[in-house]
Parts: sequence; structure tokens; C-alpha cells
Amino acid sequence: MKVITIIGFVAAVCTTASFLPQVIKTLRTKQTKDISLLMYIVFTLGVLLWLSYGIIKKDLPIIIANTITFLLAVCVLVLKIKNG
Repeated sequence: MKVITIIGFVAAVCTTASFLPQVIKTLRTKQTKDISLLMYIVFTLGVLLWLSYGIIKKDLPIIIANTITFLLAVCVLVLKIKNG
């Protein structure tokens, strides 16, 4: 495996893992009043675009990280919309 790919996977793990505590807390508590709806919409769109970019470039670290992050962001976004 090339060094650049290893760097990509490490970066993917770091950024995705850093998002997990917020997702876990939101899923456990169902509390979303302090989360900005607009920020999560823009964030989720950005992650979807990064995923699209990774697919077009056939870049596995980008695809994996953004698939996981997109699914987690959608969970929080759905709870935010549902719970207002």
C-alpha cells in the first residue's frame, strides 16, 4: 500500500472518529436543540459532495470516510428535523 493511501486512511479514521461522540450523544439523548439545522444541512451536503468526489476519483479513503460520515450526519439531521 502506498504511503499516500495510508495517510488518507489515517486522516479518514481521525475525521470520522472525531464526529462519533456528537452522534452517539445525540442518538442517546435525542436532544438536538443546541444543534444548528442550517449547519447540519450544509455539512451533510458537503459530505455528500466529498463522497461524490471520492467516487469520481476512485479514492477509497475518501469514499469510505464520507460514506460513514454521511450516514452518521443523516442520522443526526433526521433527529434534528424530527425533534425540532
